[in-house]
Amino acid sequence: MAGLTASEIETYRRDGLVVPSFHLGEARLERLRGAVERLVDANPDVPPEYLIGPHIPRPDDRDPELRREFLDLCLDAEILDLVESVIGPDIILWSSGVFCKPAGVGREVPWHQDGQYWPLRPLATCSVWVAVDDSFPANGCMRYIPGSHGPRRLYRHEHARGDELVLNRQVAPSEFDPGAARDDVLRAGELSLHDVHLVHGSNPNRSGSRRAGYVMRYFPGTTFYDREMDVGQSSDIGVSDFARRPIWLARGADRTGRNDFRIGHRPDEGVRSPRATIPAPAPLRC
Repeated sequence: MAGLTASEIETYRRDGLVVPSFHLGEARLERLRGAVERLVDANPDVPPEYLIGPHIPRPDDRDPELRREFLDLCLDAEILDLVESVIGPDIILWSSGVFCKPAGVGREVPWHQDGQYWPLRPLATCSVWVAVDDSFPANGCMRYIPGSHGPRRLYRHEHARGDELVLNRQVAPSEFDPGAARDDVLRAGELSLHDVHLVHGSNPNRSGSRRAGYVMRYFPGTTFYDREMDVGQSSDIGVSDFARRPIWLARGADRTGRNDFRIGHRPDEGVRSPRATIPAPAPLRC
């Protein structure tokens, strides 16, 4: 059956996160694991915990097949079916990232809400977190506060200090109860979906096992990606160029009529899905 079950949708609405009965095929998982390893090897100067946008075309694209591997998964019909279950039939891909915590030294991700840093209005996103390796408490799996998405608001954040942190801001401790946290335990090839307002984070990896995951992010066609909005940066170890970031109409239609699907794309490349039409990309500008 395509998409989430009624019970899984109910869990997502109630808790803000669900682990569906879905698993990447072994061949697809091995391809993703190989792509992650190639990405990490190709970026030795970038902390592997924060490799943003591996699906995005670059002017100096040295490995287009690697980028295509990530993009193909982002636009996979089964993945989009899961996303459609919670945000509807109009789906826009706007971000992805590899979060790879090396064994023994992987950094902590402080408690946060994703939407604190994103130029989306109204604020709505479903994130799909795919486990590349087994992800469990000992190696720093994602943790979350069930139901924290319920008020549909951004909690007060404060500056987070420390060289061992991935993000530079965190939810103020007075805003939530960390004792209510649950672990998002996933076997390699499994995935979870979580809401943009969910409070979540992860502990450092002090185990002997790497913890790598690939996250893909989608917003509904009723949301506008505001390239002029100044939302700052979420991390001191990586910079996001929100103004020039390309987005893809993965399925359905842009109901706002304002989202620009040309910015940031290569002039010789267009992306089409069976159920969406993508405008021809405009040339890149310096």
